[in-house]
Amino acid sequence: MNTDPIADYLTRLRNALKANHRVVEIPASNIKKEITKVLYHKGYIQSYRFDDTSAQG
Repeated sequence: MNTDPIADYLTRLRNALKANHRVVEIPASNIKKEITKVLYHKGYIQSYRFDDTSAQG
């Protein structure tokens, strides 16, 4: 079974919004970072921070 990391990312954001969560932790990737920047500049999210200290793989 394959998973779609972008769909998972957007679902986590949507679920956090519906649950009124102010913080969402999402496993990082370069594409998710770029999508996050676009969402921020378009006004869909208020702020973001990338935690590059936890290396994957």
